Amino acid sequence: MASTTASRSLRSLRSALPCNICGGGGRAGRSTFSVQARSYATPISAASSSSSSSTTSSSSSGSSTSNIPNPSAYAVFDRATKIKQKNRAVQRDVEHSRLTDYVKDEVAANLVERLLDIKKRYPVIVDFGSGAGHIVKHLDREITQKVIMCDSAQDLLYRDSEEEYDVDVERIVLDEENFSPHTLKPDSQDVIMSNLALHWVNDLPGTLIQIRHTLKEDGAFIGALLGGDTLFELRTALQLAELEREGGISPRVSPMTDSRSMSSLLSRAGFNLPAVDVDEITINYPSIFELIDDLRFMGESNAVGMRRTHLKRDTLLAADAIYRALHGNEDGTIPATFQIIFAIGWKPAASQPKPLKRGSAKTSLKEALGEGPPEGQEGSSGSTA
Repeated sequence: MASTTASRSLRSLRSALPCNICGGGGRAGRSTFSVQARSYATPISAASSSSSSSTTSSSSSGSSTSNIPNPSAYAVFDRATKIKQKNRAVQRDVEHSRLTDYVKDEVAANLVERLLDIKKRYPVIVDFGSGAGHIVKHLDREITQKVIMCDSAQDLLYRDSEEEYDVDVERIVLDEENFSPHTLKPDSQDVIMSNLALHWVNDLPGTLIQIRHTLKEDGAFIGALLGGDTLFELRTALQLAELEREGGISPRVSPMTDSRSMSSLLSRAGFNLPAVDVDEITINYPSIFELIDDLRFMGESNAVGMRRTHLKRDTLLAADAIYRALHGNEDGTIPATFQIIFAIGWKPAASQPKPLKRGSAKTSLKEALGEGPPEGQEGSSGSTA
């Protein structure tokens, strides 16, 4: 395994990965993993008819809910279906669900590194949209004493309830999109972290506003969500395959935000001193089938309201061939890119630095920069005799 700068943070990741780490990167770099090939209990033809891909992939994972979207203007995603997908990932195979934690574990490690950049220490941390618990794996008593894990999928939230961690853990079932103020009271938390959960929220500005209300003055929000370039390889392969085999394309891809929009959203939600940066994780898979299988067990199946719930076998086989032709590696594997947007914002407080009023400067900019070169020497850059 290649060593990385964040060896401590990757400790649990390395023990949980169902793959070999081919290369790694620290913050603001690229991390590359390779997933091993696997055999399936069901034939590919059966798997492809029920497979669901991710944020950007194909059908929903067997949900029987209606495809009619919520009448809300923000209802891009079917939240009820998304909760069922996350729960069913655990119900189908708990161990397989744990094996597909590698992306969220890696991002959680990077989130904790950002938390450690803050000199202040917080006794309680809220993990908003925690899933089974990825951030808590990287925390100890020197960082915090307690983590409140919140997620809308109860089975996923309690998947690892028997695990022992270095800090105290409390679990709360709540809807990330519309949680009660009685669950997380206003002005009650010092820091709220979110690990790859907010890209499934319909009203992201509204959720960020609720998070700000929950924080105390000068409280911090530190989050990560999937960006718009996530799984672009899978997106293009599915679109071209559907266009070729079925004469059109369907919404297999979830709309996601970008770094510029995220910075604006933080400001719009009332956060001060917003900061946004982007990272990428590339994972090499043996084929499109392993990719779709892992996305399903990650709970990242497509939940767009107007999605098609079936992906034809020949379309999926065509997508695999197109994927290899356009993006395939020399060793026969296919890369899948996860773009991660990291964001941090602070609830306004009187102690935070603020810009001075216009006209209040006591030093002239002209004096600070100097009067410039003497006459006759301005712009002199030629050689001397």
